[in-house]
Order: sequence, then structure tokens, then C-alpha cells
Amino acid sequence: MRFVLAAAILAMTGCARKPANNASANLEHDFEQMMNGATLVGHSTTTHRDGLSGEERYAIDKVTKIGAETWLFQTRMHFEGHDFPLPIPVTIKWAGDTPVITLTDLSIPGLGTYTARVVLYRDQYAGTWSAKHGGGQIFGSIVH
Repeated sequence: MRFVLAAAILAMTGCARKPANNASANLEHDFEQMMNGATLVGHSTTTHRDGLSGEERYAIDKVTKIGAETWLFQTRMHFEGHDFPLPIPVTIKWAGDTPVITLTDLSIPGLGTYTARVVLYRDQYAGTWSAKHGGGQIFGSIVH
């Protein structure tokens, strides 16, 4: 009888774990769908300065999971009339069902070193950023 009870408990415990893995896989799939081919269109602020930036656009061609929490963002940067590919490895943390882009002192050659926390939810993003000489907030829409 104990064996049957133990087997039933083990079976139920094993079944309880599968949805968590499936839920994670579903969240990651939805994240890929949201970010692949997206452009973040919005504005930023700078701490201790009034007003908003002009429109900012961050083009994301594709995101690929390359580690437990690390994703490679294949982005394009528009500079002086040219598009440049810019692969950026970022850490994605999950706040429940919501992905949060996490950069900490990430050096981007030619651009500087940045720290950011950006929440992505439905068709919007919002967060904070900082660099050597300042910081502020960013926010806008995720456009396909």
C-alpha cells in the first residue's frame, strides 16, 4: 500500500513540474514572437533635464536564446544615413509573465557603457537607463 501511495505522489509531483516547463517554453516563444522583426519606437528622458528626446527607434531583426537567461538581440543602428548590424547579448529576467531586459555595465564599442532595466508588456516598453554621464527613462511602443 505504501508503494502505491508513494508512486501516486511521485506521479503527481512529476505531472506538476511539466506545466512549469511548458509555461516557460510558451513565455519564451511569445517573447520571440513579440521581439522578432519589431521596432521599439518611443522617447527617453534625461535625469535633471526637462522634456523628452525626439523620436527614438530601435530596430530588432531577431532574438535568439543563447543561454539560461541570455538572449542575443540582432539589432540595427541607424547612424549618419547608414544601418549597421549590432548584435547585443542581454539578460532577460521574468517578472511573472513579463520579460525584463537587464543590462548591467554593458560596453557597446563606439557607443559607451550602459545599464538598463526595460519592461516589455503587450505592445509597450518602459524602463530606466544609465551611462557614464547620465541616465533617465525610456518608454514607447513595440511596433511590427
